[in-house]
Amino acid sequence: MNWTEIDEHISRVTGEKFHSSQRRSVSGGCINQGYAVSDRQLTYFVKLNQASLVGMFEAEALGLQQMFDTATIRVPKPLCWGTAGNSSYIVLEWLEMGGGNPKSWFEMGRKLAAMHQVGAQQCCAPTTSQGFGWEINNTIGSTPQINTWTADWGEFYIKHRLGYQFQLARRRGGSFPQQEKLLAIIPELLADHQVSPSLVHGDLWGGNAGCTASGEPVIFDPATYFGDREVDIAMTELFGGFPAAFYQGYNEVFPLDAGYETRKTLYNLYHILNHFNLFGGGYASQANRMIEQILR
Repeated sequence: MNWTEIDEHISRVTGEKFHSSQRRSVSGGCINQGYAVSDRQLTYFVKLNQASLVGMFEAEALGLQQMFDTATIRVPKPLCWGTAGNSSYIVLEWLEMGGGNPKSWFEMGRKLAAMHQVGAQQCCAPTTSQGFGWEINNTIGSTPQINTWTADWGEFYIKHRLGYQFQLARRRGGSFPQQEKLLAIIPELLADHQVSPSLVHGDLWGGNAGCTASGEPVIFDPATYFGDREVDIAMTELFGGFPAAFYQGYNEVFPLDAGYETRKTLYNLYHILNHFNLFGGGYASQANRMIEQILR
């Protein structure tokens, strides 16, 4: 790995000479290599992957910057991204993470609610913000996530979320007998739910949220787009759930709408299908059970 190119890129964007005299391996998430790089004064977080995936890092940087610009909830500020030899990279602000406490999680709920109150018209040029979607496609894990602007939320969710995942799943040999019945009923399921586009994290499970050593809540590794805010809350409940204080804080600022408990399964189906497409195994059976639950 040619670290000189990354050091020089950091130097250019910060305006200060940086030479990474210390590098240690840290977690980079499920699909990347992660490093803490330091010149003994400043430390940055660098994630690496193969050069062909530089677009994934570009989208991550744009998503983090958009969330950062809302001045609501803490995210690691992106510095730069690019390719160096056979690798792609992204450089982020280094944050010392800690444990957090109920107060920290309460504040996380409040701050996420504030971010969800930011809509597409506040973040994007009027000529490009046309309802639900985002300025570019990005990834959910390593799976492409299609963000074509769509005026209607139900149409967006059918075509660019569930429909796309079902398409990928069929290629992997997945069988979902009630797929078409489910997709056909979604407009009815969402008919009484008034949705305004909210800036969402998009992949908000426990592994992508935490607190700094000082207790400040942080979210990271996003799959950003403008969608129904409930997709974020639903995912926080998917793999073990966040502490109760998080939901108390969220509902204090931006109470969830009636019917959320029903829509939650519909929204989490997207992530279970994606897990099948990434990992296979029993996720297809779990997805079929969720479909049956929605159709009851």
